[in-house]
Amino acid sequence: MFQPDQIARLPLLPVLAAQALWVRARADFLPEPPGARSGRRGEGPPLRLLIAGDSAAAGVGANSQNEALSGQLAERLAKRFELSWKLEARTGHTTRDTTAHLARMPVAPFDVAVLSLGVNDVTGMASRARWISDRRALHDLLRRRFGVRLVVASGVPPMGHFPLLPQPLRWVLGRQAARLDTALAEMARNDAGVVHIPLDLPYEPHLVARDGYHPSPAAYTEWAAILARHIA
Repeated sequence: MFQPDQIARLPLLPVLAAQALWVRARADFLPEPPGARSGRRGEGPPLRLLIAGDSAAAGVGANSQNEALSGQLAERLAKRFELSWKLEARTGHTTRDTTAHLARMPVAPFDVAVLSLGVNDVTGMASRARWISDRRALHDLLRRRFGVRLVVASGVPPMGHFPLLPQPLRWVLGRQAARLDTALAEMARNDAGVVHIPLDLPYEPHLVARDGYHPSPAAYTEWAAILARHIA
């Protein structure tokens, strides 16, 4: 059954298209931050970690990878593990893009994969069925090609709170993001090798980058702490 926002898309299409162009024209296109995208550190039981996904996984909104998700997460896990980690993330990547990118990587073993995906699937208006199919294909690839034992699926961000987005575009994208996140959570409940971690960060001004769209360094700190607790 179609939801109200899905029914409203067609009559709202001219407005939504105009707002999308407005957002693109006014967005502050922040770069992926410099810094290490792989490393080894810490002492304890060995842990091989892969971080993959979109611009948030790549750390957009931070000044360096040390301030971004990968650096913050590596710092926390290195306190408990002998950690080797690798970041494979690109701005604009959808789930299908990430799967294709990882399929081209040299085969290497990882114990845990952290995935940050969904925003570009939402803006691309991926259906629930396509989202589920694409996520299953990605999880299968991680297991088959890299030996991943645990997929940590970070929740789809609540795009209904993104300050950059005007209404009604914010409402439409927010509802679609919530739908895809619910589907991801259901998938994880039926797969012992996948855990869904809701992105329960409050959308306060200090947690949003200056573009009004990406996390700030403070948000990356809180996000990494949540993920590290679950992985540990």
